Amino acid sequence: MTIQEIYNLAIKMGVDADLRGKESVEKFLLRKKAKYDRLSGKEKEEFDKDALENPYLDSRILNISEDKEIKRVMVGIDIDPAEILLAKELGNIDLVIAHHPRGKALATLHDVMAMQCEILSLYGIPVNVAEGLMKQKIAEVARGISGVNHQRSIDAARLMGINLINIHTPCDNLAAKFLSDKIENKNPERVEDLVSLLKEIPEYKEAAKIGAGPEIFVGSPESRCGRIAMTEITGGAEGSPKLYEKMSNAGVGTVVSMHQSEEHRKEAEASNINIVIAGHMSSDSLGVNLFLDELENKGIEIIPCSGLIRICRCE
Repeated sequence: MTIQEIYNLAIKMGVDADLRGKESVEKFLLRKKAKYDRLSGKEKEEFDKDALENPYLDSRILNISEDKEIKRVMVGIDIDPAEILLAKELGNIDLVIAHHPRGKALATLHDVMAMQCEILSLYGIPVNVAEGLMKQKIAEVARGISGVNHQRSIDAARLMGINLINIHTPCDNLAAKFLSDKIENKNPERVEDLVSLLKEIPEYKEAAKIGAGPEIFVGSPESRCGRIAMTEITGGAEGSPKLYEKMSNAGVGTVVSMHQSEEHRKEAEASNINIVIAGHMSSDSLGVNLFLDELENKGIEIIPCSGLIRICRCE
């Protein structure tokens, strides 16, 4: 496979697993195209044309030093200059794949957060309410990342001749779909049942061995789950903490999250919503693994690093 083929596969898998459905993603891209068509000539020059085909702008081809057939890939949750140097030292690494955004993908991370509005609407939150609250949070995230040194890893990759891409929301979509299907199939009654179910998943089982397994942040083991929402597994970054009251009013009883701030925890507690933290690196690993299995099935060797708990479900 080429770098472009690997990237295209990731985007396709992300769309196929998107909780909003493929039709919704296609409508999103059509709105981007309509916006582009309305621009003046100079504005079109500045427009991010990746947005016309890629619904997940937090996932990008970041550096191509040598366009060649990819046979050996190093993959990590966070790829910084240290990991780029490691790939150089290891040698024979055809491509480095990061999960978390770097470079332009990080600068446009906030763009994917709008998808959370539609996901929230699946659980009964009026989409206009979700949009109003998320608009504030999206702006906050955009301001927060504006001052970050986005290009450090890309500059390191360029100087060391390393091919680099990152795949973020597509992998998070895969994790969210996997968890949603498993939870819906088992339908756990109590929060402790939900935690036990998560611990059956190999990535979470391995994370528990190093003290980073699933845990209850809000609620008790005996608390009833009620309706379980997968609103904090994908969508770029954390949503608005003010959403918990709306979720409670809509009938959501429990939220499964990768990680959570203290402000979010307090708001969830005030709204009587149970919070189960599945785990950040383990949840990211789950989604990345589901993608990597496709690469391994095509004969590509995977070298895990930087927090990736590699579990193979290859056929």
